[in-house]
Amino acid sequence: MTADSKGDVVDLDKARTARAESTDDTPDPSPDASADSKPTESADQGAGESDDPGPTLVDRPAPTQSGPGIIDRIRDSKRLDVIPVWMKSGPEFKDAMGWLAGHVGHTVAFHAVRVPFLYLPKLLWRSPRGALSILGKVGRWSVDAEGEALRQYTATSERVDEYLKLSRQRDRRVRLRMILTVLGAVSALGLGLFLVFGAEPMTQVIAVAVAVLGCGLAGAPADAPLAARAVIKTEVQKLTSDIVVKAMASIGIGQIASAVAKGLDGIKFVSPITREGPGWRADIDLPLGVTVADVADRRARLASGLRRPLGCVWPDADPNEHEGRLILWVGDRDLSKTGIVKWSLANARRHDIFKRVPFGIDPRGRAQSVPMIQHNILVGSLPGQGKTASVRVLACGAAMDPSVELWLHENKGTGDLDSLECVSHRFVSGIDDDSIKYAADSLKLLREEVMRRAAAIKKLPRDLCPDKRVTRAIADKRSLKLWPLVGVFDECQNLFAHPKYGKQAGDDAEFIIKLGRALGVILVLATQRPDKDSLPTGISGNVSIRFALKVAGQVENDMILGTSAYKNGVRATSFRPEIDAGNGYLAGATALPVVVRTAYLDDNATHAIAQRAYALRKAEGTLSGHALGEEAESTSGPSYDLLADVAAVVPPSEERVWNERIAARLAELRPEVYGGWKGENVTSALKPHGIKTRGVAGMTDNGERTTRRGIVREDLTKAIAERDENRGAA
Repeated sequence: MTADSKGDVVDLDKARTARAESTDDTPDPSPDASADSKPTESADQGAGESDDPGPTLVDRPAPTQSGPGIIDRIRDSKRLDVIPVWMKSGPEFKDAMGWLAGHVGHTVAFHAVRVPFLYLPKLLWRSPRGALSILGKVGRWSVDAEGEALRQYTATSERVDEYLKLSRQRDRRVRLRMILTVLGAVSALGLGLFLVFGAEPMTQVIAVAVAVLGCGLAGAPADAPLAARAVIKTEVQKLTSDIVVKAMASIGIGQIASAVAKGLDGIKFVSPITREGPGWRADIDLPLGVTVADVADRRARLASGLRRPLGCVWPDADPNEHEGRLILWVGDRDLSKTGIVKWSLANARRHDIFKRVPFGIDPRGRAQSVPMIQHNILVGSLPGQGKTASVRVLACGAAMDPSVELWLHENKGTGDLDSLECVSHRFVSGIDDDSIKYAADSLKLLREEVMRRAAAIKKLPRDLCPDKRVTRAIADKRSLKLWPLVGVFDECQNLFAHPKYGKQAGDDAEFIIKLGRALGVILVLATQRPDKDSLPTGISGNVSIRFALKVAGQVENDMILGTSAYKNGVRATSFRPEIDAGNGYLAGATALPVVVRTAYLDDNATHAIAQRAYALRKAEGTLSGHALGEEAESTSGPSYDLLADVAAVVPPSEERVWNERIAARLAELRPEVYGGWKGENVTSALKPHGIKTRGVAGMTDNGERTTRRGIVREDLTKAIAERDENRGAA
C-alpha cells in the first residue's frame, strides 16, 4: 500500500493484531509481571496511541468460566432440621411434655374449681336476660329490622326505584321468615308440652339445664365474659429488622451508625428473623472490619437499644462462618428468672463418665454438657455465685458411674460435699492444717498414680490400647487398675496458698493436669480467689475446660477463662452479683464459649443420688478406701495392704477358704482396721483387685459340711504378683 509523502503507511493486519493483544485478558505467565510493572512499548505503535500507560487493571472484565454447578450449590447449602432439636433430645422432650401436661392440668383445674361456685351462678343470673335477648333477636329477624335503616335512607334521599326494590325484597323476606317463626314457635310449644307431660324426669332436668345454660350464655355482656383466664400471657415485643437496625446503630460502632445516618441499614440480614426456643434469632453480617467481639463488648448498650433486660440479649458468633457473622438471640425472659434448672440425671440409675455429663442450659434453653474424660476442669467465681453447686453437679455425674474412683476434698469446711462421702475413696472436709495436708497428700498420691498408669499403659498390647489412653473397654478390666479417677478440690486456693504445703501441691497438680488427662486421672478445681499465688499459672494455663461465674475484674476473668478472653468479649464480669448466681461462661466444652445456667442440686437431691451410687457400687464391688471405712492412704507413716493381710491369714496349705473366716481372721489381725467386717465386706474389698468369690465347700465349726462364698488362694497370689509387677514398672 502507498501514500503521499505527508502520510504514514499503516499495515492494517499488524494494527488489528496489536489491538487484539492489548485487550487479551490472559494473565502474563512471566514471573516478573506485577501490578507495578509498565507495559512494554510496541514496535508498531498506532498514530493516535498515548504515551501514558494508565492504571493497570487487575479485575477481569468478565468471568472466564461459570460459577459452581447446581450440585455444588446444593451440596454447600445448609439443611434445616427435619425434626426440631428439642424433640430429638430426650431430656428436652420430657421437659417440654412435662410443661405442656402441667399447663393443661392447671387450666383444667382452674376452671373445674370455678364451675360450681362461679360459672353456674353467673349463668343462672344471666339466663332471664339471655331469654329476652333471644326473643328480641328472633323478632327483629322476622320483620327484617336490620334492613330498616337502608330503606329509610333511600326514602329520604328520593331514590324511588331503589326504595321500591328494597320494599319488595323486605316483603318476600318477612313472608318467609314469619312462616318459619310460626312453625318454630309451634314446634317449641309442642316440645315443651312433651317435656312437661311425657318425658322422663331425667330428660326434663337435662332439657331445663340446657335451656338455662344456653340463655345464660346468650345473656353475657360483651365486656364481662363468663370464664376468667387461667393463664395470662406476658406479651413480648416481636423482634423486627427495624428494631435491630436502630439498636445496632445506637451501640457506638462507627461503620453501622454512619450507614444508618445515610439511610442504609449498616448490617445485612442473611436469613429471616425467626423464633428459636423461648426467643427470637437474627443472623446478621456485620460491616467489614467489625467482629462479634465488638458487639459483645457493647452488650449493655445493645440491650438498651432493644429495650430488653440485659439477661435477655445474647450476641454470639457462628463457629461455622466468618468472624463478622453475628447470631443475635433475644429471649422472652431474663435468664436469671428461668428458675432452678433441673438436672437431667437426677432420677437416672447410672451414667457413663465416658459420655458427656449434663451441666445446665444456655440462654436459648438448649441443654449443655461437659466432657470429663481426657479433660481437667477449672471453676472460679466470687463467693456466693454458685461455684460449689456447679462442682456438686460434676461430682454427682462422676459418682453415678460405678467404675469411677472419687477423691473429694472440700477445703472450706462447710460440708457442701458431705452427701457424697459414702462413695468416696478419699474424703476430707475442713480448712485446718490437717485437712490441707490431707489434700496435699492426695495430690502427691495422684502424681504417683499417674506415673504408674503411664507405665501400665505403655505395656498394653496395641490392639487393646492403640491410642495409648484409657478407654471404656480398658476401664472395665478391673485387673488393670486403670479405671477413671476423679479428684475434686473445692476452695483449692486454701491449698495452693498454704505456706507449708502449697508450693509442692501446685507442682503436683500441674504434673497431673499435663500428664494424667489421657490416663483417666481428672482434676476438678474450684476457687474463689483466682490469682497467681492461690492459682498457679501452670495450672490455670493447662486446664482444658473452664467455667467462670461472676468475677471481679479482667485479671480474674482471664485467669479462669484464659488469656485474652476479656479482650475477645468473653466477660464473666458482666454477670450481676446474686441476680445471676448460677450463670457463667463455659469455655472448652464447646467450639466457642457459651453462657450456661447450671443445674442445681440441693443437699436432699445430692443425698438421694449418692445413695443410688452407693448401692450401685456395692452391687458391683467397686467401693473402696474411705467408703469402706479403710484408713486413708498417706504419703508417710504406717500403711496397711489388704492383699498382704489376706495372704497372711490364709496359709498356703488352705487352698480354698470362706470369706466369713477371712473377715474374722482379719479382725483378729488388725481390729482397728477390719473390726466388724463380715463376709460381704471381704467380697466387696477383693473384687476391685480382680479376685472373684465362688462357692467353696467346707466344714462348719459344728462339723457340718456345706458350701459358702469364698476365694481360691491361687487367685490371691496371682493378684499380688500382678500388683507388684505394676508397682515395679512404675
